[in-house]
Amino acid sequence: QVQLVESGGGLAQPGGSLRLSCATSGFAFSTSAMGWYRQTPGQERELVASISRDGGTTNYDRAIKGRFTISRDNAKDTLYLQMNNLQPEDTAKYYCNALTRVLSTRPVFASWGQGTQVTVSS
Repeated sequence: QVQLVESGGGLAQPGGSLRLSCATSGFAFSTSAMGWYRQTPGQERELVASISRDGGTTNYDRAIKGRFTISRDNAKDTLYLQMNNLQPEDTAKYYCNALTRVLSTRPVFASWGQGTQVTVSS
């Protein structure tokens, strides 16, 4: 079955950095567009970054553009999110999922991983 395992979150100070990972299995990662979502309590989960299956195309929400970088390693079936210059408003639980295409916001899989919590605070 599909597994999405997010890791790398934690507590960071404003201006700090974190690198999130999403280890996947159970589907054809290398032929799937992928995305990072985030969710805060009481809010809808929102897509913040996406990447094409070959990594050649990336898209970012305006709130994170220029600070976060999405990447992937198809040999390891793993997705990454490098988060720099973190701000308190980046505090959220972060999730990954496959996308039907890189410009879509709709996740492929109905089930999600456990997510990884990012908290930005001084």
